[in-house]
Amino acid sequence: MAGSKRLITIVWFVAALTGLAATLFISVSYGAKDVTLETVWAAVFHYDEQWTTHQVVHDIRLPRVLGAAVTGMAFAIAGAIMQGITRNPMADTGILGVNAGAAFVVALSFAFIPSVSYSTLIVLAFFGAGLTTIFIMLLGSVHSPLRLTIAGAVVAAILQSLSTGIAIYFQLSQDLAFWYAGGVGGIGWEHLRLLAPIVFIVAVWAVMLGRPITFLSLGDDSAVSLGVSLNAVRLQGMTAAVLLAGSAVAVAGSIGFVGLVAPHIARWLVGIDYRKRILMSALLGATLLVWADFASRMVNPPREFAIGAMVALVGVPFFLYIARKERREL
Repeated sequence: MAGSKRLITIVWFVAALTGLAATLFISVSYGAKDVTLETVWAAVFHYDEQWTTHQVVHDIRLPRVLGAAVTGMAFAIAGAIMQGITRNPMADTGILGVNAGAAFVVALSFAFIPSVSYSTLIVLAFFGAGLTTIFIMLLGSVHSPLRLTIAGAVVAAILQSLSTGIAIYFQLSQDLAFWYAGGVGGIGWEHLRLLAPIVFIVAVWAVMLGRPITFLSLGDDSAVSLGVSLNAVRLQGMTAAVLLAGSAVAVAGSIGFVGLVAPHIARWLVGIDYRKRILMSALLGATLLVWADFASRMVNPPREFAIGAMVALVGVPFFLYIARKERREL
C-alpha cells in the first residue's frame, strides 16, 4: 500500500514537471509572433543578437515567462506555509492582506523615493509585508480561521484605499496601475538575478520546515507531543512567507489566489505532508501563473489583460468553493 502511494506521488510529480515544461515552451513560443522549437532552442543555447527572433525570445519572452514561473512559485509556497501554520484553509498572502502591505510600501516608495532601485524596493516590500503580517496576527487569531480571514480582508481593503489615495495625490496612478493589477511584462534578467536566488533559497528552507508544519497543521497538542516548538515554527514559517510574498509583489505586483489554489490542488494530489505539498504547490503555482500570463497576452493581442484578473477568474470560484465547504464543516 505504501509502495503504491509512493508511486502515485512520483507519477504526479513527473506529470507536474512535464506540464510546467510544456507550459513554459508554449508561452515562449506563441505570441504576437510565433516561433519554432528550433528557434527557441537556438535563442536559449546559441544566442545571436543579430537575429530579431533571438532577441524577442532571449530578451523579452524568456525573462517574462521565467519571471512568471518564479513569482508563481513564491506566491504558492507562501500560501501553503500560511495554510499550515494557521490551520486556515483560506489563507493566502493576497486574501490575508500581506500582498497589500507590500504594495502599500511600494506606493510610498514611488511617492517619496522616485528613483528607488529594484533591490531596495524588494527590501521595502519585505518590510511592508512583515509589518502587515504581524498586525493581522495581532488583530485576528491564528486559532480562528474566520477571524484571521476577516482581519486580513479588512486590513487589505484599508491599505488598498491608502495606496489609491497616495497614487491620486502624488499623480502616480499610471505608475501604480501595474502593481494593483499585477503583471510580469516588465521583468528582465536583472530582476530575475535578484528574485530567483531569494525564492529558491527560501523554498529549500520551506521544504525543511515541512515536517514540523505538517505536525502543526494537525493541532497544537499533537505538535507539542511530537516535540515541535510552536512559536519557533510559526515565526520561521511566517518569515519565509513574508520573504516570498514581499519579493513576488516587488517584481510582479499584488496577485492574489495563487497561494490559495495551488496548495489545495497539491493536497488533493500528494496528501498532507507539507514537504511534498510545498514542492507540488511550487510546480502548480508556477504553471498557473505562466498560463495566466499567456492568456493575458493572447485574449486580445497585441493588448494585454491584467494577469491578476486572469488568475481571479480561477481563484474567486475556488475561494467560494472552499468557503462553502468550510461552512458546511462548522
